[in-house]
Amino acid sequence: MNKKVLVVDDEQSIVTLLQYNLQQAGYDVLTAEDGELGMELAISEKPDLIVLDLMLPKMDGIEVCKQLRQQKIEVPILMLTAKDDEFDKVLGLELGADDYMTKPFSPREVVARVKAILRRIQTQPEYDVSQAESQDYIQIAELKIYPDRYEAFADEELLELTPKEFELLLYLGRHKGRVLTRDQLLSAVWNYDFAGDTRIVDVHISHLREKIEHDTKKPVYIKTIRGLGYKLEEPKKE
Repeated sequence: MNKKVLVVDDEQSIVTLLQYNLQQAGYDVLTAEDGELGMELAISEKPDLIVLDLMLPKMDGIEVCKQLRQQKIEVPILMLTAKDDEFDKVLGLELGADDYMTKPFSPREVVARVKAILRRIQTQPEYDVSQAESQDYIQIAELKIYPDRYEAFADEELLELTPKEFELLLYLGRHKGRVLTRDQLLSAVWNYDFAGDTRIVDVHISHLREKIEHDTKKPVYIKTIRGLGYKLEEPKKE
């Protein structure tokens, strides 16, 4: 069965271009010309990925993103933004978008990004403890990361992570105890150049801390190394 992509954009020329190129790449494509219809289709049709424009009639992309995440709908979202609109990019990522692209863009690049995001996602069967315990995993104190299952646990609780958050946590886990610069993390986790837009790393680190740390103001797992970057380490015993 083909993966299903929902394209939400009010510019018909962009919708037509993306629909054609995504269909040529083997995806089933749904379209919506405003945020309200986009929300309805996201809920009713359960797409595998949403390409979401920021500026939309009726409900903008930020609000769509926010409402989907509030409803625990974790479908990956590739947000389209105006060129060099730094605030909107970061705000979109803070509210749960997985990635963004600036207009104008190449349709081929959009298809490549869609493929890259969907590659990271593996639909897992209902969680089974015995199966999980038989898998290889990375353990740092009470944190367990299962690379093959795309799952992570803190204190035996399954974490609700976006694909990008999981990739970041996994990379930090595989380099436990090492200081990783923001540029290293951008290159390794995002797989392409964000032209020094390292705030994206900070946003995702903040999200991870909210999910794995007991006190985000005094993190014990993900430590900030001033002027350099971050490292994931074993919490120090009191």
